[in-house]
Amino acid sequence: MSIERWSDSILVVELQDDPAFTDDLTALVDELDSKKDVDVVLSFAGVNYLNSSSLAKLLTLLKKLTGNRRRLVLCGINTKAWGLFLATGLDKVFEFADNVATGLASVQIEPE
Repeated sequence: MSIERWSDSILVVELQDDPAFTDDLTALVDELDSKKDVDVVLSFAGVNYLNSSSLAKLLTLLKKLTGNRRRLVLCGINTKAWGLFLATGLDKVFEFADNVATGLASVQIEPE
C-alpha cells in the first residue's frame, strides 16, 4: 500500500487487488486510530475486483472517518467495480471522484 500524506489533513492511498486490498485497508483503519484529523482519498486505479469483504472494510473505514467528522473519497473506480457499488446501493453511501486530482479538489473545496 502506498500512503502519501498529501497535506496535514489529507491522506492519499493507492490500493491493489485482494489479498493486499483487505490488508491495506485494515492497516489504514489502524493508522487512523492515531490520526483522527485527516480526510482520506482512495485511489482504485490498481483495483480490478471487489468482493463482500472488500466492501465491509470500506464501510468500516467510512464509519471511522465520519465518526471523526472527516471525509472519504473513492477515486478511479473501474466499470466492473462500479457495477457492484450500484447493485448494492453503496453508490449512494460513498463519495466518488473520477480521479485522485478531482478527489483532492473535492475534499479541499467542499465543506465537511
